[in-house]
Amino acid sequence: MAKALLYRLFKFGKIPESLKRQLESEGLLLQDEGIPGSVTYLNFRSPTRYSNWRRVWSIASLALTQSRLLALMYSRPAIDVPFTDERFKGLGFSVEKGNTLKIALEASLFHSDWSGELEYRFNTDQAQYFLDEVNARAKG
Repeated sequence: MAKALLYRLFKFGKIPESLKRQLESEGLLLQDEGIPGSVTYLNFRSPTRYSNWRRVWSIASLALTQSRLLALMYSRPAIDVPFTDERFKGLGFSVEKGNTLKIALEASLFHSDWSGELEYRFNTDQAQYFLDEVNARAKG
């Protein structure tokens, strides 16, 4: 899959070097950066926002280490959860259309004053590899 134009021109969606070094020290298994991504808010409520349905597109990065899953939107953490964290079990993973990794979760999983559902989608050729590795880590 082609990298996003803003990534190719300006490196939007790139994993910061300091974070990349940290990920490598944890045993980096898979990574993809500068990929199209989105978050969909379904029946979402927070103290400052609400939406019955809203999709926000971004340029994203995904990284999987021996110990955690990290998803960045415009180089800001969207999902950063160790496999040993109880919240990891609340994430629902699937592959859509062969090259889109979907991560669904209840908004209250990470923010107690949020409600509704969040669906993150990452368009990557490595979607199935990410899903297989996440499933292997979840069982192990």
